[in-house]
Amino acid sequence: MRILFSLLALLTATAVSAQRNFIVTADPDVDRVLNIFSDVNETRDKIEGWRVQLLATTDRQMLETTEREFKAKYPSISLDWVHNKPYYKLRAGAFFTRQEAERLKQRLSREYEGVYLVKAEVDERELLEMY
Repeated sequence: MRILFSLLALLTATAVSAQRNFIVTADPDVDRVLNIFSDVNETRDKIEGWRVQLLATTDRQMLETTEREFKAKYPSISLDWVHNKPYYKLRAGAFFTRQEAERLKQRLSREYEGVYLVKAEVDERELLEMY
């Protein structure tokens, strides 16, 4: 019995010392991909967010008029437009969540017909300005 106990103690000590010396070596390709991913994310200043679309029109002049009027009424709300031929789309706000954008949509739907929420890449600085 004493020999069995000694053998068990020796095996346990060997297992413990083996655990202390456990070394993980990462695959060089995995390290390379992780470094690329990290570099891209550090330089990226846009994130997935939400905006309220006010207008979609083929008339550039209408877009510019609506943009000027909106900026005069709501100077603190960021405004952005995109051109996906043939449409110019005017979008307000920059929100991280849909729920946050919904509040602005409700407010603007009293003045603008057909407003709706759109997913968009937003600049992180715009997000900070909205809060």
